[in-house]
Amino acid sequence: MIITKDTLIKDIVDSKANAIQILMGNGMGCIGCPSSQFETLEQACEIHGLSVEKLLDELNQN
Repeated sequence: MIITKDTLIKDIVDSKANAIQILMGNGMGCIGCPSSQFETLEQACEIHGLSVEKLLDELNQN
């Protein structure tokens, strides 16, 4: 699965074995919160002040 800025956090976690480690390693500590079920990667990055491009690179390389 290729992850885009519009991919839901829930779908990222479900499709990538190491997604939680990558996301939490970049400061997204609330992966299990109810909002993450309906947030896109871009929305979550905006909320946490993270670079969506950096996370896309990491998630799609691993």
